[in-house]
Amino acid sequence: MQLVDGLTQLWYSTGIYNFIKTAQSSVEGTCVEQFLTHFGQPIMIVICCFLLWLGIKKKFEPLLLVPIAFGGLLSNIPMPLGEEIAGPNGFLGIIFAAGIDKGLFPLIIFMGVGAMTDFGPLIANPKTLLLGGAAQFGIFGALLLALLLGFDLQAAGSIGIIGGADGPTSIYVTTKLKQELLGSIAVAAYSYMALVPVIQPPIMRLLTTKEERKIQMKQLREVSKREKIVFPLVVLVLCLIFLPSACPLVGALTFGNLCKECGVTDRLSDTMQNALINIVTIFLGLTVGSKLQADHFLTVETLKILFLGIIAFSLATAAGVIMAKIMNLFLKEKINPLIGSAGVSAVPMAARVSNKVGMEENPQNFLLMHAMGPNVAGVIGSAVAAGVLLALIAH
Repeated sequence: MQLVDGLTQLWYSTGIYNFIKTAQSSVEGTCVEQFLTHFGQPIMIVICCFLLWLGIKKKFEPLLLVPIAFGGLLSNIPMPLGEEIAGPNGFLGIIFAAGIDKGLFPLIIFMGVGAMTDFGPLIANPKTLLLGGAAQFGIFGALLLALLLGFDLQAAGSIGIIGGADGPTSIYVTTKLKQELLGSIAVAAYSYMALVPVIQPPIMRLLTTKEERKIQMKQLREVSKREKIVFPLVVLVLCLIFLPSACPLVGALTFGNLCKECGVTDRLSDTMQNALINIVTIFLGLTVGSKLQADHFLTVETLKILFLGIIAFSLATAAGVIMAKIMNLFLKEKINPLIGSAGVSAVPMAARVSNKVGMEENPQNFLLMHAMGPNVAGVIGSAVAAGVLLALIAH
């Protein structure tokens, strides 16, 4: 008898039994809602496997897409095991509360980004700061569209930040404004970042002429070590004066960069660039993936977010290119409008795309270092835009 009871309990604990139990449960709602309630977890497991395929086979942002997808698999294990893993008292839930709910993990990643970033091209050609600023139009354009589609202001701000093409910033803002949308927004942000080589070139070609794409730019001047040390300090001070709400992100970024450039903290810089950012990336991906639970992800809202995300990214790309064309109306030394597309914060992929499209028109046209200026300006710009959103909305 005890053996039978034990086997019965074992059967009740299996995923097969819990899938069947969920599928046979009685729920109210439309046919679609009932279907998603009954079969949501198997559907999400398939979606997470697809994300794993994108990360492993297609190499779309694998360092984050793989742990996000795996976290999604863990969170969609049938109850009660899924709750024990991804719930408030599960190991992913505990990590989430400590690292994402409090905003710690995105800030640590920003330190690592700062330690890996060379602001030299931006310092050498400060005009490109305007291109990084213009690209943030995608954030506020998508915010307005989200409001028109019926999202509240907090949700619209979280959706709009996808246009900054900066995963950690998207996560940081969403946890402050609309945490229940975190899974959808994180997947959208990192998916579109990975698709930069697919999304941007058609927009760049549409908005520029063949002659504009052939414009060659002069070699950038050499930037001194002193300038590179002073720059992050100036950025931080300006942020403290004008937009304190952006200081957590900007402060983490500038601290990492200062450690890289000052020349006396190589061990700290190396740790931030490698061990620390890698450890946090693992935890960040898994815990963000834990928010891909079927009842939160499989909604009409998610489809709207994915749609608005691509609009935000496209607007950001277009705004950077158009700003470059406007600047050329007033500049004696013309800039290649293609580098304007690098004003999004996907470093250094967006700069490489600008360079690739330019070389298609002129094999001698090396735009990579020129494009890095607006690219790193986009990192600062997305952090500033996040600060603006938090100052205006997070109340």
